[in-house]
Amino acid sequence: MTQMIVLPHVELCPEGAVIEATPGASICDTLLQNGIDIEHACEKSCACTTCHVIVREGFEALAPAEEVEEDLLDKAWGLEPTSRLSCQAQVGESPLVIEIPKYTINMVSEGKH
Repeated sequence: MTQMIVLPHVELCPEGAVIEATPGASICDTLLQNGIDIEHACEKSCACTTCHVIVREGFEALAPAEEVEEDLLDKAWGLEPTSRLSCQAQVGESPLVIEIPKYTINMVSEGKH
C-alpha cells in the first residue's frame, strides 16, 4: 500500500486525510473509495477536468500524462505544473500529497463559486 495524504478541502475533506492507496488504482478511485467525493462529471473517461488535482509531493514518481489528459488539463481551473486528472493518474509505490482545487470548471460555469 502507498500512503496518500489529501490536504484539507473546505467541502470535500475539511480535516484532510491520510489514505492507504493500492498501487495501480487511480487517484480518483482511491479518493472515492475513502469517502472523499471528488467530482468526476465524465464518469472517469478523460473527457472533462472536474477531477483535477494538484500533486504537491510525489508528482515525479507518477507515469507521465497522455496527450489527451494534457490537452484537457489546459482547460482546468487553477492549473499548475504538477496538475493531473485524478481519473488518469495511477498511484505508484511512492507516497503522494494531493490537493483538490477549490473550484472546478463545472462549479465556475454553474455560478457556484
